[in-house]
Amino acid sequence: MDFDLLLPTIIFFVVTISVFVYQEFKKKMSDLLGGKELTPRDAVLMVISMGAMITVIAFVPSQAIQIVFLAAYSLMMFSFTYMALKRWYVAILPPIVFLLLYFRYWELFVFNLFVLVFAVVIPVYLGALFSWKTTAIYAGLLTVMDIIQVVGTGFMGAAATKMVDLRLPVLLVVPTYPASRVIGLGLGDIFLAGLLAIQTASKRGRTAGVLTAAAIGIATFVFEVALFSTEFAEFFPATVVVMVGWGAGLGISRLVQFGHSSFGKADRDRKESS
Repeated sequence: MDFDLLLPTIIFFVVTISVFVYQEFKKKMSDLLGGKELTPRDAVLMVISMGAMITVIAFVPSQAIQIVFLAAYSLMMFSFTYMALKRWYVAILPPIVFLLLYFRYWELFVFNLFVLVFAVVIPVYLGALFSWKTTAIYAGLLTVMDIIQVVGTGFMGAAATKMVDLRLPVLLVVPTYPASRVIGLGLGDIFLAGLLAIQTASKRGRTAGVLTAAAIGIATFVFEVALFSTEFAEFFPATVVVMVGWGAGLGISRLVQFGHSSFGKADRDRKESS
């Protein structure tokens, strides 16, 4: 039986790092965004816009896509660095390094490195905009949209292929271990995993966020075993895997909290009886 330990481990660590970084910069991110939060209506419109963008990407000229994505990535890196360090002359360095590497030295290692950087930066940057309610609505609708665009229209696969051909860091491409294969996971899927773990940590504590990261990693491991055994799809809506992992993480965190409260109550009862 073929299985993979590398991708699930990477997901666990990246999502866990997102949780810790967000909790470190939560106040600054909220101040940077003016304390605004998305409403459920905003979450619906955001998913509709993303679905429309996927369709558009499948048809618009490649050069236009390249310009838009490079500009968006550069702006996000500048904003995040400036928020953290409050020095504009330092904040301009990451975008410059990113663009220089993109045009001059864009090897797979560098490509994957920036995918991982954005996989942490994007959920941390946007996390303050989401409440628990809007996160649930957004995640559910995003999963439905992902299924439609991957399985129904096929536009997600076409858009992903075009963006990878442009060498845009939208897909983590890693070898599997110990299975000798190569697998890719979309940046959007990792972003969703990070966002869900961040919001879980904000609502139920850091431990719950880390448990969510672990559960999503385990769900990825199980999915890969099924994929390698059956080869059932070239493209698969990985948001489904993330959502399954999130649900499992919420269940595990509840069990852990229940266990702690039960032990605590038992200890108090034992002290009172003594």
